[in-house]
Amino acid sequence: MATSAVPRWKTAITNALAEHEKATVVQLASIDPTAPVPHVRSHIFREFIIPKSKPSLPLFLTTTDIRTPKTAQIISNPHVQVAWWIEGTQEQFRISGTASAIPAPTNGLYKQFLHNVKHAVPNSAIATLKDENFDWEAKRKESFKNMSAHMKASWCRPTPGSPLEGGEEEAKKWPVRIEEPTEDADEEVKRNWETALENFALLVVDPTDVDYVELGVIPNRRTRFWRTSDGSWDSEVIVP
Repeated sequence: MATSAVPRWKTAITNALAEHEKATVVQLASIDPTAPVPHVRSHIFREFIIPKSKPSLPLFLTTTDIRTPKTAQIISNPHVQVAWWIEGTQEQFRISGTASAIPAPTNGLYKQFLHNVKHAVPNSAIATLKDENFDWEAKRKESFKNMSAHMKASWCRPTPGSPLEGGEEEAKKWPVRIEEPTEDADEEVKRNWETALENFALLVVDPTDVDYVELGVIPNRRTRFWRTSDGSWDSEVIVP
């Protein structure tokens, strides 16, 4: 039966994180556009963005460096999958959906995000947030400021995955911490902040299908959820 309420899989994640707040490491898989090869990497779940008018459409939010190879992969093929194992509750969530990278508006790739928003599937989270005039740049800046000073510094390095010119000695010169500059901060501090903020991007996944496995109960349970055309969710119990 379809329901327009908060989907049960999202409630299960919320409940699990309430007990195990550090269980936020997920695996995100995308496809290389030059070969049919999946690429998977660890990400930190940041939060769900919930449209006010449709709480049934939680949008998965993580963050990235806009210069990473995954950006080109997602632009070429936005279909991704998140695998999330929460040890404390013995639950697994495989969240399939379409991804979008959201860089600074001054970045050339921002127009790709605007294209995604313009052509978003009706009754999806992205389309609904568009209708609500969601401020993506404000969210990007808010997310950046919430990062630790050490994490902010990671967006001030050379392009991830590029050759390490100069070896480890050169890497020792990279900023270790980046604090928000005050009015009287020197130019290097201001430049590092602006560089890191420019490279920082939101990465969102608009869920379309969720495979939810519960191994902490006997007998084990497994449920598949899929988003319907009206933005609600249907589900089916399947064999674990």
